[in-house]
Amino acid sequence: MNITSYDVVNPATEEIVDTVALADVADTDAAVARARRAFQSWRKVAPADRGRLLRRFAEVVDAHVEELARLEVRNAGHTIGNARWEAGNVRDVLTYYSAAPERLFGRQIPVAGGVDLTFHEPLGVVGVIVPWNFPMPIAGWAFAPALAAGNTVVLKPAELTPLTAMRLAQLALEAGLPEDVFTVLPGKGSVVGQRLVEHPDVRKIVFTGSTQVGKGVMAGCADRVKRVTLELGGKSANVVFADADLEKAAASAPSAVFDNAGQDCCARSRILVQRSVYDRFLELLEPAVTGFRVEDPSLDTAQMGPLISRGQWDRVRAYVPDDAPVAFRGSAPDGPGFWFPPTVLAPVDPKAPAVTEEIFGPVVAVVPFADEDDAVRMANEGEYGLSGSIWTRDLGRALRVSRGIEAGNLSVNSNSSVRYSTPFGGFKQSGLGRELGPDALHSFTDEKNVFIATEE
Repeated sequence: MNITSYDVVNPATEEIVDTVALADVADTDAAVARARRAFQSWRKVAPADRGRLLRRFAEVVDAHVEELARLEVRNAGHTIGNARWEAGNVRDVLTYYSAAPERLFGRQIPVAGGVDLTFHEPLGVVGVIVPWNFPMPIAGWAFAPALAAGNTVVLKPAELTPLTAMRLAQLALEAGLPEDVFTVLPGKGSVVGQRLVEHPDVRKIVFTGSTQVGKGVMAGCADRVKRVTLELGGKSANVVFADADLEKAAASAPSAVFDNAGQDCCARSRILVQRSVYDRFLELLEPAVTGFRVEDPSLDTAQMGPLISRGQWDRVRAYVPDDAPVAFRGSAPDGPGFWFPPTVLAPVDPKAPAVTEEIFGPVVAVVPFADEDDAVRMANEGEYGLSGSIWTRDLGRALRVSRGIEAGNLSVNSNSSVRYSTPFGGFKQSGLGRELGPDALHSFTDEKNVFIATEE
């Protein structure tokens, strides 16, 4: 059966927001061909002019932050506060990388008999495959540096959440980016995404999603020696030592795991607490969880919205059966919508699926540990290594544990994972490569070496 359109549903109301036409393989080939043609002129745009266009794109996004945020609330169920930050992040990432074209420096390397120069050449067409959990920022993390480096981009949004990406493509044209330099192509992952992986004229894939699907993307790229950046799953640990500011650690823990209803690869869904303060931490955590505001995401007071779909609700619910060791839980609205209350599991077997598997929902397990070595060992268990937090007043311990935990992004006395000016990516099966920060631009280029003989 050939499905040609998709009904986009508001996860807070289960009402249809829009119906979006889905591209097929022929549409994908045509989009790549247009992007390939556009690349020939886009790569020749003077660096200062390319930067100026990206700054103009950022300004146009800034003028539409509220519109984009409201659209994301309806499409993805994000709270309005989060959605405003996400739209603003697209603006900020574009602004950050708008400075990059004029700073894409090569080197002059001393050699005998001549002059040796290096250049960072754009790859060509970059395929970007975006997940449904953070549709705007994750898109921007890929297309902004790719465009800055002189590539063209064909972006496939998730079927569930295509609307803000489609609007960003319109805003890019309003800002003056040439036609076909940035294309958004809604479609199924098995159709459009697979074709982008297979297409010989797509020189790189940027994929964010599940580890299972990411392995298939990586295999497809390997078969074609195609460059790839992967940001995959996570099961991050929030490590709380006895000497930490327990009040602050407990107060901030709910947002670290329940933000975006737990649908976050960086969610600190394992809280590891030193045994001597375990009971006290749970006492402090309970009011922070029961007071977490789960409500209509369009309200400014909302701290958490619904899950993205009924299928995701069923998946999360399977991790909390009727006999689950629920210590306490928050509240959630009744009626339509894919609502799931913030849930804390304790005491829980450290080998239980809720502790070892990525739930991608508002469920957190609290597990005690004995000492520093035990904390590092527990934090490193499993296949993931994306993010995490460490709470301690001991600077030496903070550094030792930070070096010991196998994760790409760690915060001490904080739960912050992402800053556009610093690298982001995972260890182990949480991904390959780094996004954001000053070095991400180079992953969208090939380094060319040129030797010029000067001796007769």
